[in-house]
Amino acid sequence: MTDNASIRYLLDRIAIQDVIATYGLGQDLHQGQDEDQTLMTQWSQVFSPDAVIDASEVGQSAAITLADYVDFMRGRDRKGTEGLGKLFSRWQHREGHAVVTLYGDRATAVSPFLHLHETRDGQANVIHTGLWHDQLRRRPEGWRIVHRRLSNGFFNTLARIEDPSGLLER
Repeated sequence: MTDNASIRYLLDRIAIQDVIATYGLGQDLHQGQDEDQTLMTQWSQVFSPDAVIDASEVGQSAAITLADYVDFMRGRDRKGTEGLGKLFSRWQHREGHAVVTLYGDRATAVSPFLHLHETRDGQANVIHTGLWHDQLRRRPEGWRIVHRRLSNGFFNTLARIEDPSGLLER
């Protein structure tokens, strides 16, 4: 690989990793109690407008549109208490480092995720792990996901601890 090709490869990998990380920011900058539920502020930098998402492992279709996916997350009225917001009040999304394979203006990426959620009733925290299997295309505006498939790892529910200091030995 020439120096220019190596630099292009590294820049593409960094750009793709940023795309994947920005997905989590799109979730986390719009918490359940927030007035602003416009995930597309960030997700327009993640997904192509015609992206297809396979969320079949969480009970959705194997081929839903980006708009339908946003509805699933925040409801049609885009409220923090709609969609999955009915169940959760706060969340944190960690998108792991991707294994990226580049094919010119196309790429695939597989990345682990760790998503943490606090239930609205405050009784439990939900941990969701899995893998994103992404197909990306280089567009004039940058790399965008054109197809995303969610592969579940596990869901666990943990009781909330009001005062974790009691867990520490003194």
